[in-house]
Amino acid sequence: MTDDPYHYRVIARALAEIDRAQAEARADGRPLAISLTDLAGRLGFSAAHFQRIFTAWVGISPKRYQQYLSLDLAREMLARRVPLEAVAAEAGLSGSSRLHDLFLTWEAMTPGAFATGAEGLTIRWGRFESPFGQALAFGTERGLCGLAFSAEMGDEAAFADMAARWPAARLIEAPEALAPWVRAAFEGRGEARLTLIGAPFQIKVWEALLAIPSGEVTTYSDIATRIGAPRAVRAVGTAVGRNPISLLIPCHRALRKSGGLGGYHWGLGVKRAMLAREAARAEAGAH
Repeated sequence: MTDDPYHYRVIARALAEIDRAQAEARADGRPLAISLTDLAGRLGFSAAHFQRIFTAWVGISPKRYQQYLSLDLAREMLARRVPLEAVAAEAGLSGSSRLHDLFLTWEAMTPGAFATGAEGLTIRWGRFESPFGQALAFGTERGLCGLAFSAEMGDEAAFADMAARWPAARLIEAPEALAPWVRAAFEGRGEARLTLIGAPFQIKVWEALLAIPSGEVTTYSDIATRIGAPRAVRAVGTAVGRNPISLLIPCHRALRKSGGLGGYHWGLGVKRAMLAREAARAEAGAH
């Protein structure tokens, strides 16, 4: 069962070990891949048991997955990307999309709600295990409005970062209210609802991100063109960086025109792991 929090922790540890092993290999000039036996041993599993867990989560073997974690992944994905205009119609200020087996529905709060710091709004929050480390989820009664990953900056800093986005809202710890949406997000199946709380320009950018299919990438400049502001690449980059609903509003799919990963608010390791998983699953689904 890949939706078991225990297995989420296993995968998070596996990604950390793969990153560590690849960093050591680069420093020593050795091949990047860590053997299945070595990786499973670091995690305290037999090779066969670990391979079953990992393959159920990502769809391919750990060895193949490591190839997707290479530094060339972003450039390879960018070279074969589908133009953003070709993958989705204009969405207005509400819409839906299907990313493999996950169905997303979203709506935007009024600009007034953003301008007042979400005054009068009740936002529930909770901590969850994820394949990318500990996650913090936030949501209104209409859907998730925030999803953060705290592996790099720490739990307290990540919480403060998110809470500052809605300074006038009432925050209540209630993970059970968010659990179905969060589970759908991490399993990649079911339905997750989103509430977009941002300035009108930000919401345009976030909707453009929602049009990028899983396993595909685009560039900041393409997003700027898509929303009718081709000269606003820097502003687009800022809006991408302020995306509050990581993973589901896929800012990790936005790359520099050069093919570089660019920045990622929750850490480049998380961004690389997300892209690698999506690329691997796209390959697995094609066979």
